[in-house]
Amino acid sequence: MNTKKLRSAFTLVELIMVIVIIGLLAAVVIPRFGDIKSEAQTSAETAAVAAVRSGIKLVHMTNLAKGSDTWPTTLDSATAGKASEANPLFGTVIEDGVTDPNWEKVNDTTYKYGPTGNQYAYDKSTGKFNKK
Repeated sequence: MNTKKLRSAFTLVELIMVIVIIGLLAAVVIPRFGDIKSEAQTSAETAAVAAVRSGIKLVHMTNLAKGSDTWPTTLDSATAGKASEANPLFGTVIEDGVTDPNWEKVNDTTYKYGPTGNQYAYDKSTGKFNKK
């Protein structure tokens, strides 16, 4: 008696199709996740700048309530250099300041956000904190 054994397996064409589909999915998905880090850094920068601007306005409004129309003279008492626990930036206008080492104090009125390279200047006569 001659009996054939049944073998089940994927054909070469089926395997190639699966590999092609996985490759297409990877080509679409990987670029989307690759840009997440830069988007997160930009969001962190935007949030810190918004907090500084709000803090400046809050200090100004507090001064107005006390009868003085002055803006904060400085944003912090930090030394030039990167922000840290020992050197928090924006401590005058943000409670506990910013300790993110991506922020750096260039001089008394200029701050830099490292990942994007954007620099921000504070004008104590107008209370503006804007990108240079």
